[in-house]
Amino acid sequence: MKVLIFGSGGREHALAWAIQKSERVTEVVCAPGNGGMAGIGRLVPVSLGDLDGLVQVALAEQPDLTVVGPELPLSLGLVDALQQRGFKVFGPTKAAAMLESSKSFAKRFLQRHQIPTANYAVCTTAEEVEKAIEFFHAPIVVKADGLAAGKGVVICQSRRAALETAHGLLSGKLLGSKEQQIVIEEFLTGDEVSFLCLTDGKHVAQLVPAQDHKRIGEGDTGPNTGGMGVYSTDSILEPEMTEWILHHIARPSVRGMAAEDTPFVGVLYIGLMMTARGPQVLEFNARFGDPETQAILMRLDSDLVEALEACVEGRLSDTEFRWKPGASACVIASSGGYPGSYQTGFEITGLEAAEEVPGVKVFHSGTSLNGGRVLTSGGRVLGVTAAAATLPDALKLAYTAMEKIHFEGMYFRHDIGHRALKKG
Repeated sequence: MKVLIFGSGGREHALAWAIQKSERVTEVVCAPGNGGMAGIGRLVPVSLGDLDGLVQVALAEQPDLTVVGPELPLSLGLVDALQQRGFKVFGPTKAAAMLESSKSFAKRFLQRHQIPTANYAVCTTAEEVEKAIEFFHAPIVVKADGLAAGKGVVICQSRRAALETAHGLLSGKLLGSKEQQIVIEEFLTGDEVSFLCLTDGKHVAQLVPAQDHKRIGEGDTGPNTGGMGVYSTDSILEPEMTEWILHHIARPSVRGMAAEDTPFVGVLYIGLMMTARGPQVLEFNARFGDPETQAILMRLDSDLVEALEACVEGRLSDTEFRWKPGASACVIASSGGYPGSYQTGFEITGLEAAEEVPGVKVFHSGTSLNGGRVLTSGGRVLGVTAAAATLPDALKLAYTAMEKIHFEGMYFRHDIGHRALKKG
């Protein structure tokens, strides 16, 4: 079996690593891939924003299964384009991916199907924002409607700050392009949980839960990022709570999309806030999370390819998942200055020594190869990931490996898992 993976981040490296472990897989092709994925499969250069180029790669490679990693190609309709050409492809269609590509669509969908979420308003002008903000108490959450690589959510400590942020999004000053509409949202307090499910459009199979650390700074301070680290343990959610989320959120979401003639096939990532009034949906993603995937796949003990194929073929209910007990953790090493401006092209050393630490796998997020050297090429550079019997053990292994890695300006948080460790 030949598997084609579109994407170039840590999520795709983890997917490639898990996919190549399947006995049925003879070849993995990564487009465009990164410096770490070159050790698993053949790299094919392509721009993830070039729909025609992506289709041409699939036509040239003729894979038995295609996996679309990031949100951009999904939002462009890559799955639709490949399905029309007869390819077996894992991921939602452009219409189904609107659960992620449009925050306003997602909020209205949640409201239509009576799925618990924060109170909100959708605004298209500064005047609408001024009226809407009167109904919210600070802090107020202001969200860009479209894809923003994890940087389109701002928590504002006053109504004035919320107004300024909204103006910045609508004018294009904040993200570089004008938002046609934005979402103003009630601020929720509680623990965040990443609840990922595979779905074939009818059935739902949950993956092990994870908890992400979005802020750049220690103690969850500073601006939001794409994610600075994550951990996964069974104790994040009690079995009864998992069943409640499946019954009241995950299954109704999949049923709702099918009822609206946009069946959702792929990974439904449900970002939850565990509040005093119960779990509330913060956001949907239409693909595997990054860095959640790195931690989750370290615990998978069954064949990922079988599960992905079962989703595409509508037979997910026949698929059995096996998970390793214990815990996993992923700590992100980022370029100095991220999530603001940063420099790239620095040589990374110590990767082999890090992977010699038992139970550790280093997933590449933003790296490239130059001769025999591995260089930094993005904001989030590496995801040092470990699995062990307990969360403290997994974190110790990940940080031990991290200390062996060096590149100029390297930054990582030292407190991944701190909330769970406090409770423990």
